[in-house]
Amino acid sequence: MKYLNTGQTFCADENGNPVDCDGSGQDAEFSPGIRWPKPRFKRDGETVLDRLTGLTWLGNPNFTDFPLTYEECLEAVRELDASRPGGCSGWRMPNRREMFSLISFNDRKPAIPADHPFDKGPLGWYWTSTPSAMQPGYQWYVHTEGGRMFYGRRDGYCLVWPVCGTSDVLADTGADDTATGAAWPEPRFKPQGETVLDELTGLLWTKSADLTSGPCSWKDALAAVKALETPVPENRSGWALPTIRELESLVDASEHSPALSAEHPFADTREAYWSSTSSSFERDWAMCLYLHKGAVGVGFKKDAGFHVWAVSRP
Repeated sequence: MKYLNTGQTFCADENGNPVDCDGSGQDAEFSPGIRWPKPRFKRDGETVLDRLTGLTWLGNPNFTDFPLTYEECLEAVRELDASRPGGCSGWRMPNRREMFSLISFNDRKPAIPADHPFDKGPLGWYWTSTPSAMQPGYQWYVHTEGGRMFYGRRDGYCLVWPVCGTSDVLADTGADDTATGAAWPEPRFKPQGETVLDELTGLLWTKSADLTSGPCSWKDALAAVKALETPVPENRSGWALPTIRELESLVDASEHSPALSAEHPFADTREAYWSSTSSSFERDWAMCLYLHKGAVGVGFKKDAGFHVWAVSRP
């Protein structure tokens, strides 16, 4: 399994009101993915070890004091590495999956685990080393206020949060970046009738990536997956609306339209998908994956604006 738990512990209806998670089909009913250790972070002087991923982060997430261009941030990180904070060498800009791993979908402003030991609450857009496949000259960045992930021009201004080390629980992004994650199996996807097994994560997906034959509301997406009758193998969960981390795990950052590996066997891929993860920033919104780009955003739960895909877990 090469994807993380989202950290979300609440369930909310389409109006953002709290609901019982039991039977809701929402993220926190199942809490799939690699669970977080407690405590998750361990501070040691200038650095912080993430015991979930094995990565070491700079204890000051705002060490440049203000946003810089992408190239300026690269230079700032190179200068930092020369000083070997915490005795660690090889400080670098994180790739998109590493930066995204810090996000807690249970928290907001910042969307970082509430008990984090970093110097100050990191708020803003943070550069990653992962280039956009859709827009040459653009880089992916992550918003630490609510957990969104988009891309922007390299001459724009964002913050940078240096990282050190490698992780064996985060998958490679697929892009030409500071690839430190687990390698993908070849082939990654194995068709099995009306389903597809992802050999990297162990997740089973419906082969059709448009289960409602068009966009629908979040409430209707949850209902559609619950009513799905496609059989699953024994020793697997029933069908569920995927969490935002499960959806993001599919992304090949070297591809676009869709952002899936070129040899993927899925049918009916669409532009954007609902997840079962509510936004921790505004609970009447839900996290969504923009599959044509590989971006993570949000959708108003009552809007019929996103498509439905289903997942079954080991």
